[in-house]
Amino acid sequence: MVKLFTLSNCFLAALIGQAAGHFVVVYPPSVGFDDAIEGNAPCGGFSVDFSKDNITDFHVDGDVLALQSFHPQVTWLFRATLDQTASGNWTNLLPAVQQTGLNNFCEPAVKVPATFAGSKGVIGIAADSPDGILYQCAAVNFVTGVGATQASCKNESSTTASFVADAALSSLPSTATASATSSGTATSSPTSSTKPSAANSNYGYSGLGMLAWVMVVGSASFLACLL
Repeated sequence: MVKLFTLSNCFLAALIGQAAGHFVVVYPPSVGFDDAIEGNAPCGGFSVDFSKDNITDFHVDGDVLALQSFHPQVTWLFRATLDQTASGNWTNLLPAVQQTGLNNFCEPAVKVPATFAGSKGVIGIAADSPDGILYQCAAVNFVTGVGATQASCKNESSTTASFVADAALSSLPSTATASATSSGTATSSPTSSTKPSAANSNYGYSGLGMLAWVMVVGSASFLACLL
């Protein structure tokens, strides 16, 4: 009886521990992550430093943005700037995308303006979550062409996504909305010359699902509790 009680408590603790999380950037690498200060704009409490950060090539004709969300619903805003301090001049790369379902989410072919090629800059990700607006940034070299497929680009079988209107994200400072759109896994994908309307472009995904998220993400907390 005592052992069963301990196991139940450990499992619950693992779930509660992860429920406190926000989101992480899987690809391209973030300039820094701290769950406690992820609400600090523009980069989750971290400064961009091109002399120290892990800088990734980001292809202007389409490249990967891979994320993990620990909220059952979150709305993403993907944007980019040539301001290496990430303090302004943002260009929105897609309309707001609402993810419903936990864990892995990927846009496999996000485009940026062709004029960015040959310059260093920042990819910014803002998330409208139950905890408020959260931020992450990646330092990148914008290059020509299309990026390679990334193993980290995957979506959960239980996840759906759609373009939505989001007042909180639309109020964030930006200079323009890029005409380029994702050309990835959407079952009803907009073309590069058409801006998708809110809440009418649904995505279909395949992945490990929520049970795998509980097993993988919660395993460390679960084992620590048992020991």
